[in-house]
Amino acid sequence: MSERPQNDDPDPTDPFDELVEAETDRDPDLAVIEAGSRTLRAQAGPPQGDPIPARPADPEVDRALRTVEDELAGRWGETKLDPSVQRIVALLDILGSPQRAYPSIHITGTNGKTSTARMIEALLSAFDLRTGRYTSPHVQSVTERISLDGAPISAERFIETYRDIAPYVEMVDAQQEYRLSFFEVLTAMAFAAFADTPVDVAVVEVGMGGTWDATNVIDANVAVITPISLDHTDRLGETHEQIAVEKSGIIKKAATTAAGAAGTVVIMAQQPVDAASVILKRAVEVDATVAREGMEFGVISREVAVGGQMLTLRGLGGEYPEVFLPLYGAHQAHNAAVALAAVEAFFGVGSDHARTLDIDTIRSAFAAVSSPGRMEVVRRSPTVVLDAAHNPAGGRAAAEAVTEAFGFSRLVGVVGTSDGKDVRGLLEAFEPIFAEIVVTRNSSHRAMDPDELAAIAVEVFGAERVQVEPRLDDALEAAITLAEEEGEFSGAGVLVTGSVITVGEARLLMGRS
Repeated sequence: MSERPQNDDPDPTDPFDELVEAETDRDPDLAVIEAGSRTLRAQAGPPQGDPIPARPADPEVDRALRTVEDELAGRWGETKLDPSVQRIVALLDILGSPQRAYPSIHITGTNGKTSTARMIEALLSAFDLRTGRYTSPHVQSVTERISLDGAPISAERFIETYRDIAPYVEMVDAQQEYRLSFFEVLTAMAFAAFADTPVDVAVVEVGMGGTWDATNVIDANVAVITPISLDHTDRLGETHEQIAVEKSGIIKKAATTAAGAAGTVVIMAQQPVDAASVILKRAVEVDATVAREGMEFGVISREVAVGGQMLTLRGLGGEYPEVFLPLYGAHQAHNAAVALAAVEAFFGVGSDHARTLDIDTIRSAFAAVSSPGRMEVVRRSPTVVLDAAHNPAGGRAAAEAVTEAFGFSRLVGVVGTSDGKDVRGLLEAFEPIFAEIVVTRNSSHRAMDPDELAAIAVEVFGAERVQVEPRLDDALEAAITLAEEEGEFSGAGVLVTGSVITVGEARLLMGRS
């Protein structure tokens, strides 16, 4: 790669300046908001192997884990949203407020939350911090949701943590109008496990929305908002603006530090203008500092590389060249920029001091990142790729990524979605790249009926390009057969998508874990 200008030798043609100039063509109303908001820009001067756990090998442990899973599944599902944190607050109070035992980085948004959380975790771990990560939903095992030092919590530790808090859960259940939900209990388990370890920092992903989410009992000094798009519109609102109101609820006024300065920093990915307006207004209300992708930080350049992409990132403290990211797609490059800025903000870069973090540490951390079920290759000849896209924005990102990274001569889609999603919008995102589509369903009770899905697919693709296979294993076999019709060296492939659950079950069927 060509040599780039050093930070102490400013180049008048700095590509980041061009990026900033391009991003300033925005709604003039934002100028008024930004005038009242402090923006952050400093003067520039992990585990290997499959990160998804298999079922426990010990039959006794496996039975105990299934018992816990069944008890959790008997509660409210995590897609049921009650606008209250009353129950989780009551439980955490009894547990001694474990969420206050460590600093946190809180992440919300519509797409990219889990990948961004994994990158943040990898970066923090590379700087020798003990980390806890809480993400959702899981790909294959519920234990994935709670990670310690970059690895999912063991089945034994998961069972122990549940049993430790179960008596207190029952106490709160008896006191409240509604029992604690599946997600609320898991959230309390994560916070308790982090405190018991103990961790140096927790990376916490919102389950849904922000304001009323069970995770919003933490007071994080770094609030991350990944791209907002339309999803869960029946619960969060039907416009970007309405959804941003819910998600910006994680931005809180920080306690005054010893130096007398409020410490909350908002790391904001590129957003629709109406969503950005809401986020910036919220930042003004609580006197938070804002760092905006495309302004204070961003992606300077990216090149497709074997097994991923090579990036040059602009952080809050300066430039980070030649960073290899073993994930595909422009959206993952933007997630990397957001993750880097969040970690810089956590370490005080851009506010307390102006410097870059150690470049070798940053490079090694990003090189070790994985994000299962996100443009993940699980088979060759023909190549089978898994991606958990489940809304139109995710579909468009996945379509662009698979086209850029693989260049298949013919691509067959396997799609199984959940009820209540914008299925037509998702299918329309994939229509230009799928030669054929095999519609199916996963084992979840929320899965969309394959015949209903097929009816929409026929309207989008035409009947001759649509095949229905109600069983996921049959759908995978049918898609692989279609791809193989092109010949062994044809460059045909299969993309499995539509739901995290579909991807997780396909991953198992393809022999992972």
